[in-house]
Amino acid sequence: MSAPATKYAAPPAPHVRARHRRSAGLLAATGLLLLICVASLAIGTQTVSLPTVWHAVVDYRDIGDQWIVHDLRIPRTVLALLVGLALALSGTLIQAVGRNPLADTEILGINSGAALFVVAAIAFLGLHGIWTYIWFAFAGALVAMAVVYLVGMTGRATVTPVRMLLAGVAVGAVLDGVGFTIRLRNPRAFDNMRFWDAGALDGRPLEVAAAIAPFIAVGAVLCVIVSRSLNATALGDDLARTLGGSVARTQALSLVAVTLLAGAATAGAGPIGFVGLLIPHAVRPFTGPDWRWILGYSCVAGPALLLAADIVGRVVIRPAELPAGIVTAFLGAPMLIWLIRKQGADRS
Repeated sequence: MSAPATKYAAPPAPHVRARHRRSAGLLAATGLLLLICVASLAIGTQTVSLPTVWHAVVDYRDIGDQWIVHDLRIPRTVLALLVGLALALSGTLIQAVGRNPLADTEILGINSGAALFVVAAIAFLGLHGIWTYIWFAFAGALVAMAVVYLVGMTGRATVTPVRMLLAGVAVGAVLDGVGFTIRLRNPRAFDNMRFWDAGALDGRPLEVAAAIAPFIAVGAVLCVIVSRSLNATALGDDLARTLGGSVARTQALSLVAVTLLAGAATAGAGPIGFVGLLIPHAVRPFTGPDWRWILGYSCVAGPALLLAADIVGRVVIRPAELPAGIVTAFLGAPMLIWLIRKQGADRS
């Protein structure tokens, strides 16, 4: 009698292996984010020991350096997590819907519009609480997006990525100029917001994070809703309709999401740029072209990048601090130049 044939389990399909690999990468990125959060609580102008950090988080008693962690660094870390999440998701969404790999809320002038409206509300209306001027941030983000789109399509029926980029830079420069003019004419109104202008995370109580968290949560939920149709939308409007996608619905929900995310981030921490530009390109080697996975990785990578930038800003010029927005600009400007050169090479 012949021996029975040995049965071997079939190897997993390629898409299953890819999903497992992406899931493992996302889990590893989450672990890295937790380590960066611990570093954010411990590292600064004055380094705090890990046991002190632990007691300040789980059993605060206002002993020794625990107040530094509890009163200063926990609010700062929570705000960085929220703002990093909002910037990364908004930038990713703009790149997906606009099919523009150079898009970012700062480059396209959206953050500048939100900041200008906040500045105007403070200077002309005397508003200082975040619950009052956050609504102006949303309005400014929406107006800036509309203006950039109108300028970008002037003389043409369609908007190309390069025209949109140039329109955003031009509109953003004008909005920034108007905002700085208002600040210079009302110096007393902005004495307490000097670091807000530079995109700093320090000096914000936990109430600021609590104020922007609901709007960021709604924006994140909208990102989840549109994530299924982003892959089809990225292929073009005609092909997306052929595949059964609703282009108008996806664009409308994305517009609301970007407004909420960019407006809340700017109201909470000031204009911080390049996070939304860097993150989609940084995670794509691990996710591939699937925008659902890119959004998922962005939820972790965005906060990690902003927290890391904030930590670098604390130690690079001790005992002073460099705002996180300046650190991200140092990282983002070379990245933007490289992407523009790459786009030009691809087109030639």
